[in-house]
Amino acid sequence: MKESFFIGTYTKKTSHGVYQMTLDTETNSLKDLQLVAQLGNPTYVAKSNRNYLYTVDQKEADGGLAVIDLNKTPAEIVQHAVTPGNSPAYVAVDEDRQLVYSSNYHLATVNVYKIQADGTLKQTDVVTHSGKGPKPEQSDGAHVHFSDLTPDNRLVVCDLGTDEVYTYDVSDDGKLSEVARYKTKAGFGPRHIVFAHHGSKAYLAGELGSAVEVLDYDQQNGKFSHVQSISTIPTTWHSHNGAAAIKISSDDHFVYVSNRGYDSLAVFKVSSDGSLSLVQNISVEGSFPRDFSLDPSENFVVCVNQNTDNATLFSRSKETGKLTLLEKDVAVPEGVCVLFN
Repeated sequence: MKESFFIGTYTKKTSHGVYQMTLDTETNSLKDLQLVAQLGNPTYVAKSNRNYLYTVDQKEADGGLAVIDLNKTPAEIVQHAVTPGNSPAYVAVDEDRQLVYSSNYHLATVNVYKIQADGTLKQTDVVTHSGKGPKPEQSDGAHVHFSDLTPDNRLVVCDLGTDEVYTYDVSDDGKLSEVARYKTKAGFGPRHIVFAHHGSKAYLAGELGSAVEVLDYDQQNGKFSHVQSISTIPTTWHSHNGAAAIKISSDDHFVYVSNRGYDSLAVFKVSSDGSLSLVQNISVEGSFPRDFSLDPSENFVVCVNQNTDNATLFSRSKETGKLTLLEKDVAVPEGVCVLFN
């Protein structure tokens, strides 16, 4: 079977934009890297059910989102929704309300857009965060790194700069209103969050703390509460590390986190009470794994390594959660994001 996926990249060296690649599950290999659209630094991507790709976009001194129509052959860029300033760090699609959210790390903003009939975007709201944390990366202010949906269709926002996780209600016309705010341990640097599919637990990756916080999520009021903290790196590692992406298996039995610096994927087993225990920390065979993804069958994991321009393929045991290296040194320029089609 052949499964296609998109790769978001930086375009600082040899990359030209958004790429597509194939995972061949019969030969256990990655192949057929192809350029989908030429864009500036399309680091993160999200796809709608109507087959539009929404990507981070940097166009000279302007930053924002690009819209790619995948219904056309070849795929066509139909909009550069950009304004003066830095590009965002994350993008997500809200199918129920037909909205798109972007998170701007440098400008400390959450941006909301309404999807128009032709797939293009019209901005409906922007919220700016303020504050700062104790670490050098937080000293210059708020840094919104992630905004995506909660299980009850609110918006959860991770602010790495202020050590806070915000919960917003979202109106059908794309307006945000804050309902709750959770404070992590000082210097934790919340980056990304995932939710259990069958319960009230959430798992928050702290970039600056190289750790995961296990949280209870209360759908009545949108509030988070702390349950557990667990490191993503060994106690013997004293060099720089930043936890990056976090993913959870569909059965809620395993949580995965990428480490940039220690350059590994940490594998955690989820116990019956939702707490985590480390079962594996496996090398990504490259440097700076910003993102990775389980394939639709969840028998494989694909990781891209930004600094070494390579992708790594692992097989995955559904019983133990552990990963086994299948392929490394697959050429992918400046890879950042992996999104299965």
